[in-house]
Amino acid sequence: MSSEPPNKKQKTSECVETFPGFATAVIHVGQNPDQWASKSVVPLISLSTTFKQDEPAKPDPYEYTRGGNPTRSVLEACLAASERAKYAHVASSGLAATSMITQTLKSGDHIVTMNDLYGGTNRYFRRVVAKFDISTSFVDCTDLNKLEEAIQPNTKIVWIESPTNPTLRIVDIEGAAKIVHKNPEILLVVDNTFMSPYFQRPLDLGADIVMHSITKYINGHSDVLMGVVITNNAEFAQKMHFLQLAVGAVPSPFDCYLANRGLKTLHVRMKEHERNAVAVAEYLESSPHVERVYYPVALLSTPRRAHCRNLSVE
Repeated sequence: MSSEPPNKKQKTSECVETFPGFATAVIHVGQNPDQWASKSVVPLISLSTTFKQDEPAKPDPYEYTRGGNPTRSVLEACLAASERAKYAHVASSGLAATSMITQTLKSGDHIVTMNDLYGGTNRYFRRVVAKFDISTSFVDCTDLNKLEEAIQPNTKIVWIESPTNPTLRIVDIEGAAKIVHKNPEILLVVDNTFMSPYFQRPLDLGADIVMHSITKYINGHSDVLMGVVITNNAEFAQKMHFLQLAVGAVPSPFDCYLANRGLKTLHVRMKEHERNAVAVAEYLESSPHVERVYYPVALLSTPRRAHCRNLSVE
């Protein structure tokens, strides 16, 4: 007999229902054995840096591993499926993925982002991006009025996290998308690292671009440094592919193999993360020694619970 309180799942299920077929997709998409001459059911690790061409400048389809690699292609197809998207492009870290996105901007452009932003992204925007005459406004994006007020004529990207790292503040992604898309020249980027595609698909809520630090939940074993940019926008996807080739901040084939393997158990691991986190959060919330618990998905007393319901609605 389960030792869990009988009403626990009913209490949390409205915010954490996952997507039908998720496990099947991350196990099978991109993994077809027929793509290998050996018919291997486990994708191969292709360590070659260069590939044979029957004619000069006519790759079939790979030429140089910075621009494309068979092992990387397997992972990218699987990652795109995890977010129910068309395109995914991996980078050598989460911040490298952030850099690829911001490298589509030019001098004089403007970014609107969270005032409660992951420290690495905050540092990158303030101390690196600012050197190229790209300005950033840090605002409370949980207040959509403040988000809208921060948009300027030269704004090109609105960058949000939901939940934020580490205080787990929630942004209404669907509401933010409606505001951002009043101007078709602005892209809404969502850092989905903390929720993972198992619990949240921002593209379904109106985001243009999703990025992840694969280093965290997706790989799941603390042995790979990697990031990814995921989108349904074909033009933006072409820019990401070009930057992989032109800038070269790409992961190794071996790391791609490891991340592809880790992705296969994401659905199992996230269920246990959620179950354990809820147990800890509920215990702490009941303690008279704790003033506030930062766990917005599970606890009724936490502000913005209504927005949590948008996290996993397909």
